[in-house]
Amino acid sequence: MTTGSTTAGEPPLFGPESQFRAFFDDPRWALAIIRATVLEAAHPQIGAALADNSTFVAHPWRRLRNTFLSMRRMFDTDPAVREREAARLNRLHARMSGSDPRGRAYDAMDRPTRAWVVATLFESAVTMCRLSGQPLDQDTMERMYAEYRAFLAALDGDAGALPEDVSDFWRYFDRVVEDELENTEAARVILYRLFDHLPAPALLASAPTLWAAGRAVVGPLLGAITVASLPEPYRRKAGLAEMPGAPTLMQGAYLAAGLSRFLPAGWISAETVIEIISLAPDSDDPRARTVAALRARMKRASALLRLLTPLSDNPGTVPAAGTGTGTGTGNGRRSAKEFFHQVLDQTGDGRLDWPDLAAMARELATRLDLDEPEETRLYDAFASWWRELQATLDTDGDGRISADEYAAAVPSLAGPALIRVAEVLFDATDKDGSGTIDADEYRTLFRSAFHRDLTTTDNTYSRSAFVGDFLSFMSGRRTNTPYDPLLADA
Repeated sequence: MTTGSTTAGEPPLFGPESQFRAFFDDPRWALAIIRATVLEAAHPQIGAALADNSTFVAHPWRRLRNTFLSMRRMFDTDPAVREREAARLNRLHARMSGSDPRGRAYDAMDRPTRAWVVATLFESAVTMCRLSGQPLDQDTMERMYAEYRAFLAALDGDAGALPEDVSDFWRYFDRVVEDELENTEAARVILYRLFDHLPAPALLASAPTLWAAGRAVVGPLLGAITVASLPEPYRRKAGLAEMPGAPTLMQGAYLAAGLSRFLPAGWISAETVIEIISLAPDSDDPRARTVAALRARMKRASALLRLLTPLSDNPGTVPAAGTGTGTGTGNGRRSAKEFFHQVLDQTGDGRLDWPDLAAMARELATRLDLDEPEETRLYDAFASWWRELQATLDTDGDGRISADEYAAAVPSLAGPALIRVAEVLFDATDKDGSGTIDADEYRTLFRSAFHRDLTTTDNTYSRSAFVGDFLSFMSGRRTNTPYDPLLADA
């Protein structure tokens, strides 16, 4: 088996003709990705890294979009695109290390652990085809396995952490399931918390009742389908109870999704779906009008549902920024605790520590598609801000900041470190070094056009205006700013 080249007459391992890319727009892939994510999270190293660093609980739709974009780049036809994305992922993972609650060290650059991530994607793709009544033939399976090993080689330098032959892969997979997987907190969160508390995407943010009603039905079903599809040895080890009828439900879900093969080519585009559900209400995307009309209809349906049923939003959840719900102070401002949960607590664990600010830096760097050294400058600026916050707000000295500590301090504090963050972000956004941000640079960061009150007579955004607006958002807690879809939305 090879890891990056093909023999004459065979389609390339990367690009639009690859087996992996064929699954991008396949509805079954959504079920397979959820299953693969649980198997990843069940690995103690990955589970600990997810629990400490990931934003998938508080910002799942943002995480979905970024993951999709990354995978598409990693399977791009152009080797330069793949190499650049692999370098970005390696820089990101190199910043993630620590220890789990039992004191065991984790490192996101650990090669066997990274190989397990790729293994779960391959095995879940094979499983989804089998469960949907379209099992892969041996040649197709071997070719797809070569693609996944090539993916690992592009990321790690070689694919040696995975068996060379697909027949040996199954023994490797069974061994990891039996000997290494655990009932981790991250796996439990995905199975039993994420689906039940999944925040609404931007498309449905104005229809919270409708979203809550749909989530109350679909969430438990997705959980049951995922549990039923997991390897039986892991279900037994983790004590995952199988809902009566779940295997039949799982089979039906995969079969129904598999019927998508009869739809005309191009009818389903994962990229289009992800982009549409993420569109902000004020986006200048040409599709925004259609989305706005759909959002208005959903809002009316939500109001009707509210009249017909006592179902309401979970009072324990934090409303999305700019939705007009919750206990804010009015006049476009958040309370201190709302700001803490909606903006600062990026990982959704109820506390503020370095991984939350690192997640902000990561999202900003992703939006701006930064390379070195600009990416490191941005991370360093956020690290300085974290040290400033810790010195000022961590009153009990436990190394993290609670919502109460933040609310009891001076939430409007804007010290030198935060000003430095704003200045570094401005420099990163100002790609041409002109000293102002033009319309294209602004759209790269915010994915929308200038607001009228942000532009000057020459249709640019000055450094002072940019820094002032950033500080106003981060310390003044204003809502309905360009930063809300960037740092506060799910």
